[in-house]
This record gives sequence, C-alpha cells and structure tokens, in this order.
Amino acid sequence: MDDYSREDWADMNRQRVVYQGEQRAKQALEMLTASRDAPTFGYLINNYEHCLQTATMLHQDGHDEDTIVTGLFHDLGFIVCPENHGRFAADLAARVAGAGIAGSLVVPVGGSPAFLAPQPVGVLGRPDLADVLVRLGLTTLGAFAALSATDVVGRFGAEGQAAHRLAAGFDGTPLQVRRPPSDLAVAVDLDPPVDRIDRVAFAARALAEQFHDDLRGRGLACTRVVVEAETEHGERLARCWRDEGVLGTSALVDRVRWQLEGWLHGPPAVRPTAGLVRLALLPDEVVPATGHQAGFWGGATAADERAARALARVVVLLGEGSVRLPEWRGGRDPVDQLVLVPLTGGVGEVGRVDAPPSDAPPWPGVLPPPSPAAVHADPVPAELLDDRSRPVRVDGRGVLSAAPVALRVDGRGAHVAAWAGPWPVDERWWDPRRHRRRVRLQVVADDGVARLLVLEAGCWRVAATYD
Repeated sequence: MDDYSREDWADMNRQRVVYQGEQRAKQALEMLTASRDAPTFGYLINNYEHCLQTATMLHQDGHDEDTIVTGLFHDLGFIVCPENHGRFAADLAARVAGAGIAGSLVVPVGGSPAFLAPQPVGVLGRPDLADVLVRLGLTTLGAFAALSATDVVGRFGAEGQAAHRLAAGFDGTPLQVRRPPSDLAVAVDLDPPVDRIDRVAFAARALAEQFHDDLRGRGLACTRVVVEAETEHGERLARCWRDEGVLGTSALVDRVRWQLEGWLHGPPAVRPTAGLVRLALLPDEVVPATGHQAGFWGGATAADERAARALARVVVLLGEGSVRLPEWRGGRDPVDQLVLVPLTGGVGEVGRVDAPPSDAPPWPGVLPPPSPAAVHADPVPAELLDDRSRPVRVDGRGVLSAAPVALRVDGRGAHVAAWAGPWPVDERWWDPRRHRRRVRLQVVADDGVARLLVLEAGCWRVAATYD
C-alpha cells in the first residue's frame, strides 16, 4: 500500500468514479431494455433523448469533453450521477452570473448547498412562505435548509417540503425511473362479454373508485395510468394516459370511454372481433397525495369540475363559441355590466372576472344595489302616470313633473306602491352623433313586482325586473 504515490491514488479514485457511473448507466439501460415492450416505453425514453440532444448541441458548439459529460450527467440526474445541481440552483446561478460583471459563475459538483446558503428566501418564488420565514428569523436558504425535513412538513405541509428541497439544492421531483408497486393494479372480469360502451363505462367507474381507494390508503395519487382491455378472443389493447394534475375517478372513466370508443369504432383491421371480458387499470406514475383543503368561502368544487367537463364536451359537439359565460365589465346600467364571452379555458379560467372587484373604482351615475334579476334584451314599452292620469315627465334638471301613481305595462295597469330615483345619465354630450340622455327610475307596483324604468326620447320602458 505504501508503494503507491498520491498521483496513483488520485488516478484510482478517478477510475472508481468512472466505473460507478458506468454501472449506474448500465442499470438504467437494462431497466429501459426490460421495458421496451411496455406501452409506457415512449415516456421513459424521452428523458434520455433530451440528454442526448443536450450532448449533441454541446459537441456541435465546440465544447470540450468535460463540458459535454457535465451536461449529460446533469440531465440524467439521479439515474447516472447522484451529485448534480438541481434546476433551481442552476437557474439561480445563471441569474447571478448574468447580473455580475464577469458574466460567469462556476459552482463545483456538490456545491449547490453552499452556493444557495447565503441567498435570501425570497428567491424561492413563494412570497407568503418567504414572509413567514423572515418573521421567524430564517432569512437565508441555508438557515431554512438546516431545519429538519420532518419539522418543515409538519409546519408548512407539501409546499414547505418542496421549498425545503430547493433550499437544500435538490429538485422538487428528481428524475427517477421506477415502477409503482404491482399490487396497486386493479382489474375486473366482465361476464358475459360486453360490447357496449355504456356498460363498460359503468364497470369502469366502480373499478376507478376501487383504484383511487387503494391509492388513497397509501397516501398516493396517480398522474399516469395504463388502461388495458381484453376481448373474448384474446385481443388486447393497452394505452397510457397522463394528466398535468391528478387523474380523478371521472377523468379515468372518460379516458376508458375514449379508448374503447376508438377501438370498437375504429378501422376494420384493428376492430375487436368479440366482446370485452377484462378491464384493468395499472398505475404507471404515482406521486405523494398532497390533499385538498376546501376554503371557507367557496372555491373550486367537484361540482365545478363536473360542469367544466360537461361544457367541454358541449364545445366539442357544437364548436367553438357555442358555450358562453358571463364576464364582468362594469357600467352604469345593468345591461352594460355583464357580457357573454366564449368559453376557452374552462369554467374557472384565469383572467375571467365574474363579479365586481372589491377595489374597483365607482362608476359615476351607477344604480344602487341590488342588481336586477333579469335584464330585458328588448325593453318593454310602459306608461307611468301621475294622480291626474298624465304621463310623468322629467325636466332638464332631472326632476319629476309629479309623483308616479299608476303603471301600465302590456295593457295591464297597477298602482305604484313605492318608487326611488330618478337617476339621470347624460353620456357623450360632446359628441352629437353618440350623445345619449336618459333617466332611470325604480318602481314597485302593488302586484309585488319591482321594475327598473328608463325614460329615453320621451318614452318609458321596462329595462329590467327585480326579484
């Protein structure tokens, strides 16, 4: 042992590191080779294709071998090299380097925690969490990363756990090719064979509920699932479905229906020759279930999700623009305050405002609340009379000629029990072509109906009705 020099020991250590890297790469490739016939093989190989593209671009740009290997190992992540920089650390290092004078920054392998330690917690991109950490005296990522992961999860939940991993130099979801436990798969035998989509969907719902119950019992949620169907003649169809979020029960049933509709009604060459005798759901990718905390004041519910899926199907059947949702625009009159816009991103799409914001400035001349329940697209002509059966008029100062006593709508008369107003509006008085002047008046008749009357061009009309 004493015969070896320091250079010999360094060379042997380098060879050991290379050998370990080769062994990890072989293990990963063996796993891919064993999975090449699986329906999810395409998803597994995407990560490796990206790595090879990175290495190819670095080679074409004239980088040396060390740079190419570093980029390749970084993209392969946990599979090939356990000590690599996470995306968060790499992105932050790029921003720090870009803001510096030299324009470059070198973070050694395994040096992400030391690089991140002095950074402020605000770089995590979670303002609420950062505010709490600062008030607790944890102003840097190093101080936050020094906390126990168990304590962080107990205090801040899943969001805090993800932020804690970033502060420690890890990615929130490291690249790992591994299979969920085989006992999470569920299947049902269909006897007698089924050749109708509605009957298969009924069986799929019960299967999906069992599938989610098993996952929930282990604290897991499924983001990618394989749906397998087999016919009486041994024909088999398997397809992998994935979702950006979590595949719920209804989402699974929809995907089973879509898959079987395409199979049963497909070209004759691939169409099954017998009814289905078996249906199975196999989880291909599972993540820890973060749960959902319902708000005290409403928010998205299961009913909203069902409505969104139903409206999406209507759009598919009837075309774009067939479904419209109300959007708040604001205005002086009820007819101007809400408009119908085409459904694009779902019932709860970001950017659509369905109620007046609390900090919105007031509209001059707007009617006082509450808003009417129904706004007439075509205002109904009406007569408003005083105690002498003369039409009620409004002068240039917005003053009524007399108190209203009787109201006649569609030839039927009613006594005025109460009234409020008037509220005059004189819009665009500087533009002769678009100038509009009108007066609004709220009237409650003895028939129990409250109406919004509008006087324009000398004629009264019912513009809206209150509950």
